[in-house]
Amino acid sequence: MSVDENLGGEAGFKVQDLQPHSRQVNLTVKVVSKGEERETISRMDGSHHRVADFLVGDETGSIYLTMWDDNIDRVDEGTYIAIKNGYISLFRGSMRLNVGRYGSFEQVDEGPTKVNTDNNLSEKQFEQERRFRPLYRDSGYSRGRGYRRRR
Repeated sequence: MSVDENLGGEAGFKVQDLQPHSRQVNLTVKVVSKGEERETISRMDGSHHRVADFLVGDETGSIYLTMWDDNIDRVDEGTYIAIKNGYISLFRGSMRLNVGRYGSFEQVDEGPTKVNTDNNLSEKQFEQERRFRPLYRDSGYSRGRGYRRRR
């Protein structure tokens, strides 16, 4: 079974084809290196999580792949991984490849033999949209407490 069949028969992406906010990313990459593992706390529930960035790529370019918790231990330098239904996000203005909740990945036996680290897409800076709109005093909202009673 070829890697393309593993990915649902789709031809898949090459790293150079990735754009900010790309979705349904299917590609096979080689893991070049693992960045330092760090711990973060969820804003939602206060739980602790481990996170690490891996430099991955193919013959067209490279990008940082962000992995969380137990998935960190499933990836080793020098191995090939096939990512299915991944996505691209912007972290501090630079692109990151993510597997996410609806995606998956697995180690495969074959992949790109050469990685183009000179074309690192994560080193390019992109303008990032603001997440939240500012609160306007005259809009009927008052400091995040819902509707203001008008007299």
